Formats: sequence, structure tokens, C-alpha cells
Amino acid sequence: MSRLLVTGGMGFIGSNFILYMLQHDPHIHITNVDALTYAGNRDNLLSIERDERYEFEQVDITDASAIEALFSKQRVPFDAIIHFAAESHVDRSITNPEQFIRTNVLGTFHLLEAARRQPVSRFIHVSTDEVYGSLGDSGYFTELSPLMPNSPYSASKASSDLLARSYFQTYGVPVIITRCSNNYGPRQFPEKLIPTIIIRALNDEPIPVYGDGSNVRDWLFVDDHCAAVAAALHRGLPGEVYNVGGHHERSNLEMVRTVLRELGKPESLITFVKDRLGHDQRYAIDPAKTERELGWRPRILLEQGLSDTLAWYVNNRVWWERIRSGAYRTEL
Repeated sequence: MSRLLVTGGMGFIGSNFILYMLQHDPHIHITNVDALTYAGNRDNLLSIERDERYEFEQVDITDASAIEALFSKQRVPFDAIIHFAAESHVDRSITNPEQFIRTNVLGTFHLLEAARRQPVSRFIHVSTDEVYGSLGDSGYFTELSPLMPNSPYSASKASSDLLARSYFQTYGVPVIITRCSNNYGPRQFPEKLIPTIIIRALNDEPIPVYGDGSNVRDWLFVDDHCAAVAAALHRGLPGEVYNVGGHHERSNLEMVRTVLRELGKPESLITFVKDRLGHDQRYAIDPAKTERELGWRPRILLEQGLSDTLAWYVNNRVWWERIRSGAYRTEL
């Protein structure tokens, strides 16, 4: 049985990845470590709490002694680490950059040190296309694009990418870096764009749109991202970077209008607000290397993914109402 350590597994992508792996591989055991910060939600994995292939440990990856204790108490070593844990909201990084440096850089450092002392077969470092900076109206990010981050968030992720790469080059830690485009899907924390649109629209509340809404993102359904990370785990080569994109570029305003149309809500809910500081204009990923070398391709078309996502939020109102009220934090 393969033993995986998944960090940040109570968050959006991490929880979806754990559910994906348990569904697709009966011969794994997953240890989920999460500090349960504001974005860590135990409600995300209530359905598997009693699965004998799964266990949860509340651990802060910025605490070196806690990481060392976690690794030391394992009777059977971890086979691989899949590192999702990160502060990821750009707006929060602008107002509180120090927390992003602590979690994304220092936390990654402690995990790399643990993997150096107790070797694993793979260390999957999950990153973002935002490390590449902003594109103009044409072109795509490839794995060879220079890192030119423009926010404290993306700078902290770029820093952790380079640190991870150095541990492969210097110590031989089998690091594989994946860089994904904008994810969407079930269990995404309400501060992000698509759940913000859905929840506010359902409540007939104003929907804030930065600037003129022309900023373009490449949208990737979260299950497709999980499949790409699994492919990197099984078939990726240490030392390599793999870009993961959805082939679905849309402006923020297009996404807002699409969701409103699907929910039968008026565009009068749209409220244009002052643009975000350092707001990148466009991201677009070329995932050709990942498709060629890992045999992965995104399967979910944007229309289907959005439909599934809308249905999930409509049918799981209690989930997001508990976040809005704060009950998900106080009832741990």
C-alpha cells in the first residue's frame, strides 16, 4: 500500500485531490496535514472521516518541530509528499504579505528538510501560473517562461518553487513542480471569484468586479487538476516542471455574466470596483509538455464544469452558509 502525505488537505484543491485519490486507488493510505487556518474546512472531508485509508493530523507546516514529530512517529515512512498547503488569496497577500512568506516559503522549507532526512520517492510541489507574471493579448506560458511574479502571493510561490528546485539540484530530493491555471469547482472557499459570484447571486447581493472586468484567466476544473497531479505523481520525472491548463480563457466579466445567466439573475447585480493593486491582465497556460509526457489532458469542458459547480453550490447551501457565519470554525 502506497502511503501519501498530503499537505493542505482541508482546503479546496487538497480536499478534492484526497477524494479523487481514494476513489481511484484502493491501495493507498493518505495522511492529511492541515493547520486549519481560515481556509481549512473539516466539512470538506466529513464523508471519509471513518475511511481506514485516511487520517488527519492538525499540523502547521511552519512549525519545524511539529513536522519533525510527524515524520518521526511514522512506523512506515511516507512514499510521497503532495504539497498543496499555501496561502493563496492575492488580496490577502497585499494586506498581509508576511503570512504568505511564512507559510509558502518557510513551510515549504520545513517539508523539504523533512524529505531530505527521510527520503521519499516523489515530492510534488503544487504551484501556480501566477509565478510567470502577466501576459499580453497573445502568447502562452510554458515551463521555460521566466518567473516574473507581481503580487506578494505569486512572489512567495515563485520563491518556494526555486527553493524546491534547489533541493533537487543540491540534495537530490525528487521534487516535481506543477503549475496550474485558475481552478474552480466544488468546495472552493467563498473568497475566490466563482464562488463569490454564485453565492452573491443566489442571495441577490452586489457582485464586485475589479476594474473593467477585462482581466483574462485560463479556467481549469478541479478534478482535471487532481488528475494532472496524480499523473505527475505516477509518471513525472524528478526535477521537471509541468504546466497544467484548461484551454478555457475567459475574462472575469465574461465569467460573471455566464454565471448570472445560468442562475437567471440580472446583470444589474454587477458592481465595478477599484482595480486590485498590481492586477495581472492575462494568464494562459500551454500544457503541451504535460499532455505529451504525462498522458494527461483536461476532460471537463468549461460549460459542463460550471454547470456542475453551480449545481454543487445550489445543493450545498449549508456548507457555504456555515463558512459565512463562521460556524465551520467554531464547531471543530
